[in-house]
Amino acid sequence: MSRITLEQANAVIAAALAKGADLGLKPLSVAVLDAGGHLIAFQRQDGSSNLRAGIATAKASGALALGVSSRKIGDMAAERPTFVASLGPISANGVIPAAGGVIVMGADGLAIGAVGVTGDTSDNDEICALAGIAAAGLSAQG
Repeated sequence: MSRITLEQANAVIAAALAKGADLGLKPLSVAVLDAGGHLIAFQRQDGSSNLRAGIATAKASGALALGVSSRKIGDMAAERPTFVASLGPISANGVIPAAGGVIVMGADGLAIGAVGVTGDTSDNDEICALAGIAAAGLSAQG
């Protein structure tokens, strides 16, 4: 498989939101991007703030741009804050250095897209992203 379909993207979103509901999390927003960083699908739960679409997209986009999860970008920010801070202005969709942005891998081992989740703690956002990816029958980057 070389791309994420709309059907898969919607399945990721549904499962991520369901996981958030199961955990009793705050309202979540979920973005699914293709490998080129283009938005395939987005949903936000009632009560999500208006900046959440940008945050979810930036978590996923940043992961794709650097080839690592947004959690690892957060680790980079602690080690090299100037470098990570410089990425936002040169990234069309932004870069958020906090967990919740996860790269989706194809069967050939190449990235086929990314998922960004925001709304609760970053750790919980990532849990929901991973649950959505798995439920859609896709694989997250290790």
